[in-house]
Amino acid sequence: MNASDRTPADLLRSALAADPARPLVTFYDDATGERVELSVATFANWVAKTANLLQGELSAEPGDRLALLLPAHWQTAVWLLACASVGVTAEVGGDPAGADLVVAGPDTLDAGLACSGERIALSLAPLGRRFPAVPAGYADYAVEVPSQGDRFAPFAPVDPGAPALVVDGTGRSGAQLVEQARADAEALGLAPGARLLSGLGYGDWKGLSTGLYAPLAAGGSVVLCRNLDQLPPESLAKRVESERVTVTEV
Repeated sequence: MNASDRTPADLLRSALAADPARPLVTFYDDATGERVELSVATFANWVAKTANLLQGELSAEPGDRLALLLPAHWQTAVWLLACASVGVTAEVGGDPAGADLVVAGPDTLDAGLACSGERIALSLAPLGRRFPAVPAGYADYAVEVPSQGDRFAPFAPVDPGAPALVVDGTGRSGAQLVEQARADAEALGLAPGARLLSGLGYGDWKGLSTGLYAPLAAGGSVVLCRNLDQLPPESLAKRVESERVTVTEV
């Protein structure tokens, strides 16, 4: 990656410039059998659309706080990079009552209603399907995001020194996040083109770094597995082989 990258959005731009066609996030849900693979270009397109939704439709601004009440999932990764693109602080598992916006999944809709600002709901169903009926008090992400623009430009430059992420009670600026992700990538032995399989959740820094930021910083990719405990050990070994995994963190 580019040594001048100082925000997660910078890392994504560098990945897009280097090789847009290579895989970036391969997602498995072993409770549903879902598999989704997103190239750098496809992932960046989702990020751009989501950032446009944040900035344009939801009127989010740099410094706003977004409570992200989602599990480890490819759409969660999209939201993390969209927040970084706008300059919004993503608070993973944050208190909705103290947030300017909330993004919730099927299991956290009730908790998210404590947010007095804009609320977005994700079904997390395979293929990004809509809810059968829009949850009360929310807008459905799958309804709102498709019409958004495929390119994103922030109204104001994102400050690398501003708060970008809060997880497990610890805040990091964009620059701190990138620095730590690079250090983690080195510790994990990730080189450009590496494939890291992660079965960790997104509830702490280790899970977020392993499941997104470190592979992105290294110029690698992640095989992100949700509900991995439901996969037999022999099937995990086959997945490692078929996905050409070089590093495993479960």
